[in-house]
Amino acid sequence: MSRNFRDREEFQMDTKPSQRTGSQKFRYFFYDGDSGEILGRTPESWGKILIFYTIFYAVLAALFAVCMVTFMQHFINPRVPRLQQEYSVIGTSPGLGFRPLPEDVRSTLIWYKGTGYESYKYWEDQLIDFLSVYKKKGQTAGAGQNIYNCDFTNLPPPGKVCDVDIRRLDPCIDENHFSFHKSSPCIFLKLNRIYGWRPEFYEGVNDLPSDMPLDLQMHIKNLTTYNPNYGNMVWVSCQGETPADKENIGPISYLPFPGFPGYFYPYENAEGYLSPLVAIHLQRPRTGILINIECRAWARNIKYDRRERLGVVHFELMIQ
Repeated sequence: MSRNFRDREEFQMDTKPSQRTGSQKFRYFFYDGDSGEILGRTPESWGKILIFYTIFYAVLAALFAVCMVTFMQHFINPRVPRLQQEYSVIGTSPGLGFRPLPEDVRSTLIWYKGTGYESYKYWEDQLIDFLSVYKKKGQTAGAGQNIYNCDFTNLPPPGKVCDVDIRRLDPCIDENHFSFHKSSPCIFLKLNRIYGWRPEFYEGVNDLPSDMPLDLQMHIKNLTTYNPNYGNMVWVSCQGETPADKENIGPISYLPFPGFPGYFYPYENAEGYLSPLVAIHLQRPRTGILINIECRAWARNIKYDRRERLGVVHFELMIQ
C-alpha cells in the first residue's frame, strides 16, 4: 500500500464525526454549546418566533373582542330573554305563587299555635321580608323614577311601570301583624312572570267559564256594571278543596281586588317593575283542623292544571 493512500485513509478517519450516546444527544438537544442552539433553535430564531406569535394572538384576541362587543350590542339585550313563551321552559301559561313560605321547601303547610307573638313570628317575618322591596321601591336606584300611578283608565306610558301600593292591603299589613294575631291570617298571591305575556280578558259576564265560582261571577258582574274597564283583570278565586274544607275555610276577602289588574301587563323586565299582589284575608277559618286551600287565576289564556301547577296554587292552613 503506497504512502499517499495510507495518509488519505488516516485523514478520513480523523475527520469522521464522533458518535454520541443517547444521553449526550438528549443534552445537546436542550443546549448545543458549539452552535448555541436551545431545543434545536438559536436564541435569535426563538426571539423571532415569540414576536410573531405574540402579534398573531394579540390580533386574534382583538378581533374576537370586537366581534363579541358587536354581537352583544346588536343581538343580545340583558333585559330581554332569548327564548320566550312557547320557546321557553316556562311556557305561555303562568302559575301562581303564595307567601309566606314554610321553612321546608317541600312543604306547603302554614301552621302556628295560638295567638302569641312567638307562635306566628316566623310567618310575620317572612311576609315583612317579602314586602320589603315594595316598601323600598322609591329608594332603589333607577326604580322610583319609573313608577307611575296607574288605574284602569290611566295606563302607563312606554318605559314606565305601575305602582304597587301595599297600603291598600289593610288589614293585611305588618302594622297589623298581617292579622295572624287574630287567627285570621293574610296570605299573599302573585302571578309568575312570563316575559311579554299578555292576559286575554273575558269579554263580559256571558263569557265567564261555567266552573268559575258563583260568588266571583257575581262580584265581576257588580264591578263591570259600575265600570266596564274593571273587566280587564286576571281574576283570582280561593276555596277549600273538599266540601269539608269549603265549610271550614270561612269567609274570604281579596285585597285590593279579587285579581291582578291588566295594566300591569305585559311584563317586559322594565327597571323598577314589581309584580302585582292579591292579599287573601281568611277572616274566620276554623281552628284545630287542617284546611286544604286552592287558589286559581282566571283568564282566557291561563291553563288550569293541578299536576303541572298551571294557573293554580295549593297550600294548607292549620291554626291550633
